[in-house]
Amino acid sequence: MQDTELLRYSRHILLDDIGIEGQERICGAHALIIGAGGLGAPAAMYLAAAGIGKITLIDPDTVDLTNLQRQIIHTTHSVGQAKVLSASASLQAINPLTQVEVVQSRADAAWLADNLESVDVVLDCSDNFTTRQAANKACVLARVPLVSGAAIRFDGQISVYDSRADDAPCYACAFHPDDAPPPTQCSTMGVFSPLVGVIGAMQAAEALKLVLGISTTLRGRLLLLDGLRMEWTEMRLPRNPSCPVCAH
Repeated sequence: MQDTELLRYSRHILLDDIGIEGQERICGAHALIIGAGGLGAPAAMYLAAAGIGKITLIDPDTVDLTNLQRQIIHTTHSVGQAKVLSASASLQAINPLTQVEVVQSRADAAWLADNLESVDVVLDCSDNFTTRQAANKACVLARVPLVSGAAIRFDGQISVYDSRADDAPCYACAFHPDDAPPPTQCSTMGVFSPLVGVIGAMQAAEALKLVLGISTTLRGRLLLLDGLRMEWTEMRLPRNPSCPVCAH
């Protein structure tokens, strides 16, 4: 590690649970972030700042003026630009040592099946049930840990689904693929701006802990945040032996 890297990451290196060895793990890791919107923005920014070696960012959309209330990775000058390109410019400005790969496409089942081989952790920052289920299934098959977040109105949730552990639940254990909830979109229901920052930053934290091998992740636990009252609720998630995705 070069002197400039030691200086840049010095506050991590001072932590007993990270140190130089842990920071080198971070610098050698590859994270896939699905979505460059409200959740993906803070998640990507914190991962880049922390020194993650490579970020693959996938999103099909362009920046709209209505995004700027919460998607802090984009600026007014980004309106009309592909979200992944706008986000990449911001991430490179934060940390040019992080390699950023951009894909302006939807993360469907076919793409995910072909692109998880070199990935160490996946952050699902998407905004729809179909993508979440596709990401979960791909991660189970590839045995790649998944950090899943969601936010709408004043409500947020986050959990870790780590298929490397045989007793760990997957996303489908908690949310059955056949039980799709009613469509929820920020464009029709609204979302509290700082809420996505809270959940997205926590996704980055959980992703870094997975890369570092720290055992105290949210695996098997679902955190629900009532952002209006600032109250957390924790639910234990057992593995479903009849799960259509991860049951053996």
